[in-house]
Amino acid sequence: MRQRIVSWWIAILSRWCRPYPRTVRWYRGSYVGVLVVGCVLVWHGLGWAQQRALSPEDLRGRWHTAQASAEVPRIQGQLTIFTAASLTDAFKEMGTNIEQANPGTKVIFNFAGSPTLRTQLAQGARADVFASADEPNMQGAQKEGTIASEPRLFVRNQLVAIVPAANPAQVMRLQDLAKPGVKLVLTNKEVPVGNYSRQALAKMSQDAAFGSEFATRVLANLVSEETNVKQVVAKVQLGEADAGIVYSSDVTPAVRGAVQVLAILEAFNVIAHYPIAVVHEAPNAAGARAFIDYVLSSAGQAILTKHGFLAVAPPPRAN
Repeated sequence: MRQRIVSWWIAILSRWCRPYPRTVRWYRGSYVGVLVVGCVLVWHGLGWAQQRALSPEDLRGRWHTAQASAEVPRIQGQLTIFTAASLTDAFKEMGTNIEQANPGTKVIFNFAGSPTLRTQLAQGARADVFASADEPNMQGAQKEGTIASEPRLFVRNQLVAIVPAANPAQVMRLQDLAKPGVKLVLTNKEVPVGNYSRQALAKMSQDAAFGSEFATRVLANLVSEETNVKQVVAKVQLGEADAGIVYSSDVTPAVRGAVQVLAILEAFNVIAHYPIAVVHEAPNAAGARAFIDYVLSSAGQAILTKHGFLAVAPPPRAN
């Protein structure tokens, strides 16, 4: 390719010189210089272009990045978001995107268990957005008068069991959670994931493969009840517990190497539905509405699914 273009460049200069032989003799040095410089520029320019050529995957990636950037909302001032702890990584990424797209804007997060956040709002804490890991806590906040807008479901989640990578208690399958001496850690039952975990254990108890006393025997191994799911993950990750039940989104890349995951079949699992809403008397109500729209946008949903969540609605099946 480069050789053909260099030959073309020489031919062009040669044709230009034929009608003007005297000019060529006078400016022979200039002619040679132009020829050399032109060839060098063509040679290196094409080499650079070939090195920089993008594959279709690169082009698609850059297109999606540009499209995601275009969906970042325009938000001014400070935005305070009270959100379930399981959303930490995904919402932090969204907050960073918003701050980068809106110089001077500050996104502040309060990550905690949903009932803790609801209580804080009822006690007068100021916030713009409330994102709960379950519908009952959002409904309770509505009854308490702390929610201004109609809640919108924005993402889903599912349960998994985790054990330390070393697995000292040899918990190889879900049935092993009932073995005597296994140190189990869950959140308390007021926290959505703790409630869902107990529901899942109750479902397993109705299956002959687990036995009717399964949930009772598992809960007899409970050594600690935490106030949010991140604390459960930390105790298992550090080897302070033999097992825990968390959301699939909590097994982040930072955690994955320190734990093993035991999947919970769909028949026993409990799908969490997360609602989000503008808080009553929000200091930045316009920013709150823009953030909620962002979370529900294709860019926001892509961030959530990247962090292990399930989209609001399952994708349509191919025909």
